[in-house]
Amino acid sequence: MNRPLDHISEAILRKKNEQSLFIIAHYYQRDEIQDIADFVGDSYAMALAARNSSSETILVAGVDFMAETAAILCPGRTVLSPEPAATCPMANSITAEYIVDFKKKHPNSMVVTYVNTPADVKAVSDVCCTSSNAEKIIRKLPADREIYFIPDQNLAANVAKKLGRSLESYPSACPIHDRLEAEEIARLKEMHPGALLLVHPECKPEVIAMADYAGSTAGILDYVTKSEAHDFIIGTECGILHPILKVSPDKNLIMASEELICPNMKSITLEKILNSIENRETIITVLEDIRVKAALALEKMIELAS
Repeated sequence: MNRPLDHISEAILRKKNEQSLFIIAHYYQRDEIQDIADFVGDSYAMALAARNSSSETILVAGVDFMAETAAILCPGRTVLSPEPAATCPMANSITAEYIVDFKKKHPNSMVVTYVNTPADVKAVSDVCCTSSNAEKIIRKLPADREIYFIPDQNLAANVAKKLGRSLESYPSACPIHDRLEAEEIARLKEMHPGALLLVHPECKPEVIAMADYAGSTAGILDYVTKSEAHDFIIGTECGILHPILKVSPDKNLIMASEELICPNMKSITLEKILNSIENRETIITVLEDIRVKAALALEKMIELAS
C-alpha cells in the first residue's frame, strides 16, 4: 500500500536530520521533490551546490549526467541517484570515441561540451558549459580557434547568432524543447497578446526569434520574478512553474505546450528518494582516470563562467 506523500516527505526529512545528507534537485523535478530538497537549481547551479557542499552524502534528484557531474566534482564523497535509469536522450546521442576521432581530424578545434553529456565525453573535451553560461564561455575562447559545440544544435545556433561567431555543432537536440514550433507559438501569442514569451535556448532559432527573453531555466525564473508584467508564456519544462509560483503566486503562467514534460525527470519520486537514502542505492561512481579529465573540463567552465 502506498504511503501518502506527506508521510514520505516527513520520513525523508527525518533521515536528513540523522545523517550528513544533502539533497539537490533540478527545477524539472516534481513539486514535492523540490519541496524536500536542500537545493533546487539548474544544472550549473546544481554542480556548484554539490561541489560546495560539506555533506558526506549527496543525493541528486536529476538525470544521470547530473549525478555523474556531482561524482566528478566531489571525490571521496558518496553520490546517490534515486533512479539511475533517468537519463537524457540528447546526452546519449554522442560518444567519447566520436569526439576523439573528430579532434584527430580537426586538431585546431576546441570542443565545447554541454554538461548534458556522459562523463567520458566530458573527459575528452576542452571545456564544458551550460545554457546559462555558454555565451560567456565561448566569448572568452580564442578567436582564431574553431569551436565544435556538442551536442545541442539549437543552443549552438542561438549562441552563434548572439555572438556573431561561427560554431560547428553536433546534430542533436533536446527532445522536449525541440518540440516547440513557431506556428504554435504564434497562435498562443494571438490568444494572449499581452503575455511575454520566455523560452529556453535549447528551442529552435525561429522560436527564439519570437521570444521576449531566452535563457536558462534559472534565468526564466529570475526574469518572471523580477518583471512587473503579469502574463507569461513559458517555453521550458513544466517543472519550472512550481518555483516561480512559490515566489510570485500572483503571476499568470501559460505553458507554451502541454508536451513540455520530461518523462525522465518525472520518473523520480519521493518513494524512490526514500528508498535510495535507506538502502544507499544507487551509488554513482566514475572511473578515476575519466573523473580527473572530466573534472578539468568542468572546473574550466566554472573558472570561465565566474
